[in-house]
Amino acid sequence: MKVQVKTLAAADAGEIELSDNVFGKEPRLDILHRVVTWQLEKRRATARGARERSDVKRTGKKLGNQKGGGTARHGNRAAPQFIGGGKAHGPRVRDFNPGLNKKIRTLGLATALSVKAAEGKLVILEDFAISEAKTKAFLTVLSGLGITSGLFIDGAEVNLGFRQATSNVPHIDVLPAIGANVYDILNHDTLVLTRAAVTALEARVNG
Repeated sequence: MKVQVKTLAAADAGEIELSDNVFGKEPRLDILHRVVTWQLEKRRATARGARERSDVKRTGKKLGNQKGGGTARHGNRAAPQFIGGGKAHGPRVRDFNPGLNKKIRTLGLATALSVKAAEGKLVILEDFAISEAKTKAFLTVLSGLGITSGLFIDGAEVNLGFRQATSNVPHIDVLPAIGANVYDILNHDTLVLTRAAVTALEARVNG
């Protein structure tokens, strides 16, 4: 499919041919769900476990006489009520490290890109060469493009001035092509790619 290319000033900069294998996939909600779930689970750190009664090494000698001491009839220092004792019903170690087939991850990325293209929320720019690395200049660019929530993806590296100009703008994120992922693409209203990003993403999916 052919898509119009614009500049940051919203001027026409020719056209670009997008691969149907990357930007023309049929929407697969099941694939998107699997990939997003996998991404969010991968974010979770390993849950820290607590030492329970059987894990604590303390004396099992009876603390005092069964009767006549005027205190409770304790029999083990590892009991949960003592300082240094084991935790009663404490958290167990849980490792959240799910796996997902690379073919499914690649299909998920292509599907997410295709969804944005089908919805008309895909914008292709010539590059991210902004005239001034200032937030005010970038807000002018956003106004001209009509974007309020967008994910901007560049090629191998993001233009430094563009990254600085966008660093404190809400609902705007910038990534290199290698960092493009399904969750961030779906989490923004508009997807903005440079020519270099299109080339890198097509190589990533078709490779």
